[in-house]
Amino acid sequence: MKQKTAFIAIVGRPNVGKSSLLNQLLGQKVAIVSSKPQTTRTRIMGVLTEEDVQLVFVDTPGLHRPRNDLDRYMLRSVNESVAGVDACLLVTEAGRAVSEEEKTLIEKFRALSLPAVLAINKTDLCRDKQEIGEQILKIAPLYDFAAVVPCSAQTREGLSDLKQELRAMAQEGDFLFEEDMLTDQPERVIAAEIVREKVLRLLDREVPHGVAVFVERMREREEGGLTDIDATIYCERESHKGILIGKGGAMLKKIGTYARADMERFFGCHIHLKLWVKVKEDWRNREGILRSLGYDSSDFD
Repeated sequence: MKQKTAFIAIVGRPNVGKSSLLNQLLGQKVAIVSSKPQTTRTRIMGVLTEEDVQLVFVDTPGLHRPRNDLDRYMLRSVNESVAGVDACLLVTEAGRAVSEEEKTLIEKFRALSLPAVLAINKTDLCRDKQEIGEQILKIAPLYDFAAVVPCSAQTREGLSDLKQELRAMAQEGDFLFEEDMLTDQPERVIAAEIVREKVLRLLDREVPHGVAVFVERMREREEGGLTDIDATIYCERESHKGILIGKGGAMLKKIGTYARADMERFFGCHIHLKLWVKVKEDWRNREGILRSLGYDSSDFD
């Protein structure tokens, strides 16, 4: 049986469910999810290997107008991802008109002659299914999509069809990763992202996107099957620090409890998690801090 593979970038506007779709396609959570736009900040690679086909997905930040150095990094990340793949999965939201960001992405597909599949996500939230048909009639003529698939990451409706269309993108070639590999993300990055997700979910309105998480230490103990993780949550204001810690440390404890449970499920071991909160004013526009948090300084030109 000859092996087939494809690199597929998952692109779209912020908050259309790209990361949720990636997690559902893989059957396991590798990308953090929240109701806030621009939750994904970096390219996250997920690997799906089934029988003779290996699909390597690149989940990208939502395409939006940059307002600071971090946003410019995210925009560069999207552009580089689209330029270096075999195909693209454009994710849009059911019942929404075609946006300028989506038109921009489609123009990139055209310039690169990239095969693309259109996924219309969140169909479970669209009460009038006729709107989805009308949406397809408006967006499908904008590009020669290989397929248009209405689906829902929440209910898994249409995901089997979507996976089949993506498998059809694969070309003959040896697998690029081990068959049991799920993601290329280092364990420290995964741990940091899990903590950041809990912050975004628990403090959806109180604290804006000016939060970053850095894992200072991650060490497996020689005995007892326990892994120690020390992480720092960075915010931009003293007032945000107070909110993150909460009265008597209650909020920070809650963040840690939820994050630890997720980490134990993902890493398959017991976790001892310690969290700290520090203020770094305007860190999203400070190149040195961005670089220390793992964002490549070459992307801030």
